[in-house]
Amino acid sequence: MTQEPSTLYAKLLGETASITWKELEPFFARGALLWVDPGLDLIAAAQAVATDEGEKVAAWLAADQLAKLSETRALDLFERDPELWAVVVSPWILIQERATS
Repeated sequence: MTQEPSTLYAKLLGETASITWKELEPFFARGALLWVDPGLDLIAAAQAVATDEGEKVAAWLAADQLAKLSETRALDLFERDPELWAVVVSPWILIQERATS
């Protein structure tokens, strides 16, 4: 059962929430976090992962706009504790640092 992309986008947007690094640490330990570059739309990335858009996801991975969260970035997030956005696309949790205005 596939959903229309706009419906899926709205569903994912509704499931996106602000979260702290401390809450994400157990998921990092399991290797379940994907980092989404702040220049990329978090929901569009989640939608592409959810609908298995291989070419789009591969291009983002190649450009380092989407990546499994590295230990270096995890340490940076731990030290700075910025506000993060997260959305679950099982088995992944896609996270992005919230832009400061």
